[in-house]
Amino acid sequence: MSQLNHECGIAAVYHLPSENESPLCGGLGAEQASRLLPRMLQDIQNRGQLAAGITSFNQSRDQLIDTHKDIGSVSEVFRLSHRQKCEALMREYSGAAAIGHVRYATCGRDDRSYAQPFERHHLQKHKWFSFGFNGQLANYQQLRDKLLSDDDHHLARETDTEIIMHEISRELSGDRRPPLVEMMRSISERFDGAYSIVFLNALGDMLVARDPLGIKPVCYAKEGPLFAAASESVALLNLGFQPENIKSLPPGSAITIENGKFDIQQYAPIQRRAHCFFEWIYFANVASTLDSRSVYLSRTALGVELAKLEVAEGTVPLDENTIVVPVPDTSKAAADSMAFELGIPSREGLIRNRYSGRTFIEGGAQRRQRAEVKYTPLPEVLDGKRIFLVEDSIVRSTTMKALLHRIRGLGGAKEIHVRVACPPIVAPCFYGIDMSTERELFAPKFLKGGALTQQVQTEMAEALGCDSLRYLPVESISRAVGFPEKDLCQACITGNYPTEVGQRLYQIACEESKTATEAELRTYERHPAFTSAE
Repeated sequence: MSQLNHECGIAAVYHLPSENESPLCGGLGAEQASRLLPRMLQDIQNRGQLAAGITSFNQSRDQLIDTHKDIGSVSEVFRLSHRQKCEALMREYSGAAAIGHVRYATCGRDDRSYAQPFERHHLQKHKWFSFGFNGQLANYQQLRDKLLSDDDHHLARETDTEIIMHEISRELSGDRRPPLVEMMRSISERFDGAYSIVFLNALGDMLVARDPLGIKPVCYAKEGPLFAAASESVALLNLGFQPENIKSLPPGSAITIENGKFDIQQYAPIQRRAHCFFEWIYFANVASTLDSRSVYLSRTALGVELAKLEVAEGTVPLDENTIVVPVPDTSKAAADSMAFELGIPSREGLIRNRYSGRTFIEGGAQRRQRAEVKYTPLPEVLDGKRIFLVEDSIVRSTTMKALLHRIRGLGGAKEIHVRVACPPIVAPCFYGIDMSTERELFAPKFLKGGALTQQVQTEMAEALGCDSLRYLPVESISRAVGFPEKDLCQACITGNYPTEVGQRLYQIACEESKTATEAELRTYERHPAFTSAE
């Protein structure tokens, strides 16, 4: 069965009714606010490079809301390198309000129909809507089965985005015209998982919502008549919003713009928070600030944790032949910080091919091939050196094994000591990151449910082909990010999930991993309870 598991990015912009123009629109007028979307999507393209799209609202157009989306990068989809074609698109999809989406996917077809936003046409304006979604519904299969139990319903795709579209449509069916926050409140009661949503209808009403656990990030800003929101703060900062006006949307809250009125309301009770720690470790742009925690400073703090670990063990000489080398780009802040604390140089001994993408989100043979060309070792830096190779995480180990081989063969490094600014990934993610089976993960086959001992790490190092390997302990993450452990989702490093369905799926995954083989399908494909997307 085709399925998609990925991390995505969402964005929204709205020029509210006003006699004043926003200077951030460049003096182009309120109906040109949609022009800001491609720039915003570029700034969060680290979250998705497979497809991109926008939906804009323009009350002067026959197509009150209209969607442009396609397979490709933001630059390709919006023809940013071709001035005339880009300008034609911007004129065609101009509007005072717009939502946007970038998408990562690892399996399934490169099919435009999976690209977002998803638009649903209807004769009634409040039922004609478009939306984009970042996350994953852990209870996708139950929702899907319930919908299909009625012979009148049909689903064209294996994606929980389509499930959300049907759930929204159900809330708007008949004569019901609920306020958007009430619509969100109702559908959230049926969802288990992670989701951040941007929504726009043919009345020009907009909703931006974040799940009650706050697993996925959403940032927003409002200055004068201009409102904007995005998965990460960097997209808002680069538009020109002042840093003090950029805030994170609280979990379980929704921003609504209805009849031109801006409002923020809580739509769901908050029992706990569960921010995805992997945002700070890997996914988010290093220039972003999420929930008042700087991504850069968090990664710097991880480097301090690595240095403390090294000083405590003291097994690797810290002399003139020892250097720290980051695996570009997400490990650089941690590597530089570690080197500073240890008093040794940090050197860029690896140059990344910036067009290779993120290999841990690729499938099978494609991942192996891209890992081979992802980095170029510099022998001028590495030859004869003892290096601390700092990586943000090891998921499947495909990239790390290929990298170690190239560093020794082409770089000429004397010793390679891998230091990972993250604990071992031991459990699948059911909330939108492509780590779908325990079997495909590197660490569990060594840990076997036990503790991370020095002997286990020695066995891992031998399997990878490095001289030594050290992971950070779990408690380092909360110290570095600045949240207590109870406020973070650390399921992939602890096996403790923040939702009931997530925990149940993990139990099934553990049972299935005992009999699964490498050649078998992924967990989501093998077991109907795991069939999910987005």
